[in-house]
Amino acid sequence: MVALTRLFPLWAVLVSAVAIASPAPFLALTPAITPLLAFIMFTMGVTLTAGDFMRIARRPLPVIAGVVLHYLVMPLAAWGIAHMLGMPPMIATGMVLVGCVSSGTASNVMIYLSRGDVALSVSISTLSTLVGIVATPVLTRFYVSAGVSVDSWGLFRSIVEIVALPVMGGVVVNSACPRLVRRVEPVLPLVAMVSIMTIIGSIVAGVRPSLAAVGPLVLLGVVLHNAIGLLGGYWGGRLLGFDESVCRTLALEVGMQNSGLAATLGRLYFSPLAALPGAVFSVWHNISGSVLAALWAGRPPRDGRP
Repeated sequence: MVALTRLFPLWAVLVSAVAIASPAPFLALTPAITPLLAFIMFTMGVTLTAGDFMRIARRPLPVIAGVVLHYLVMPLAAWGIAHMLGMPPMIATGMVLVGCVSSGTASNVMIYLSRGDVALSVSISTLSTLVGIVATPVLTRFYVSAGVSVDSWGLFRSIVEIVALPVMGGVVVNSACPRLVRRVEPVLPLVAMVSIMTIIGSIVAGVRPSLAAVGPLVLLGVVLHNAIGLLGGYWGGRLLGFDESVCRTLALEVGMQNSGLAATLGRLYFSPLAALPGAVFSVWHNISGSVLAALWAGRPPRDGRP
């Protein structure tokens, strides 16, 4: 099962190809996108405990640094890339949405594989998700072109419904039924992977007519955006004086986004095209994160951490 989930980028590419060739089944699943994403966030919640939140208070500086770098680097990079490449308004809006959402849950796995600080990763992901409830709609309104209407209150309400409530519900279930959670926990990554692949397939099927025109542009933008996030997180940590293990953690926490949320919000509040950057980012950041984790796994942190 672990081998299946580690091949997520391959499955995502294959699902995207099938969605392009035969879009009808995926289009029929479009109404399920929002519930599926809420379920993914619930699965994240059931992996969290009260101790994860206490860890933030015990070690605040690197956690705060990770969250600040995340919400500073990624939205600004998305806005800059969209303007530099002359992206159409809806594609640019989708890029900004990717930049304004919280850290991606896949980053925790990549950080484990790359010999980063997993406890710090969980803390940053947790705080980033909580901060994003307010930060995502505010930053989206700030960075999106003035000519594009942004329903900030609607974005906030959806983030509460799709992210905050499911995550908190997962934490409650984990606290109330820990034995049950331990029994089902091994299959949760696979279930979450199938859910996100369904979301990607539905979004790709919905924008299939426009892919030939905007697909290469979106892919270029996403690759640049992800690279800036990885570099910004790593070197931001270096400038702040953190050790190698923390810097690796910051790189992946800043560079990997909750792009499924960005894609869902783009489809709900803007247009199918605004969802495309999130779908492409979901595939690409797992590829780049896996490659980086493999490179770092063979190179122990220079600070000597095991």
